Amino acid sequence: MSYAVKEVFLTLQGEGVQSGRRAVFLRFAGCNLWSGREADRAGAICRFCDTDFVGADGTGGGKFSDAEALAEAAAACWGNGLDNRYIVITGGEPLLQLDTRLINALHARGFEIGVETNGTIAAPAGIDWLCVSPKAGSETVQRHGDELKLVWPQPGSDWAAMEQWDFAHHLIQPMDGPDISANTRAAIDFVLTRPKWRLTTQTHKNLGLR
Repeated sequence: MSYAVKEVFLTLQGEGVQSGRRAVFLRFAGCNLWSGREADRAGAICRFCDTDFVGADGTGGGKFSDAEALAEAAAACWGNGLDNRYIVITGGEPLLQLDTRLINALHARGFEIGVETNGTIAAPAGIDWLCVSPKAGSETVQRHGDELKLVWPQPGSDWAAMEQWDFAHHLIQPMDGPDISANTRAAIDFVLTRPKWRLTTQTHKNLGLR
């Protein structure tokens, strides 16, 4: 299987429980909830995405012929040393492309694998840290993992049902955009009244990281 990758780069994880951790980010091209084209945003299921996942023209991106080639590119991005290797596989929607062959190839190179998904596709075995970020209007089939991250506010999100899903951490993240101040206040108020949840913010943006 070949892989279409928007970008591969070294940074710090900026969101969730793993915030602050050195990580290779592998961003797959493509998503099943929005085409990525602005002309299609208003009619998409997910309308608030702040990520460019179209094409394969980003830093380190391209078409990779097989899992070994892509895993080698990730290892080269990490650099020297095998200790605490961590990769975050994201998108778009990474589970459109992530498969057992790539998981095995990354594990063979010493990577702990984190995945950030919208939860509409069941996750393959072998993922070490699974973050599911449900989108209102879609069906979340992946209802267990390590962290559930709900971008807020999202009218139509059944957060009460999500509290019963099997996740170690339930997180609320303010929706970015022109209303970020109001959304942050709303997220804080949500957590103050619902103690199962914790606040997470996009710290990489505050630090000027990708």
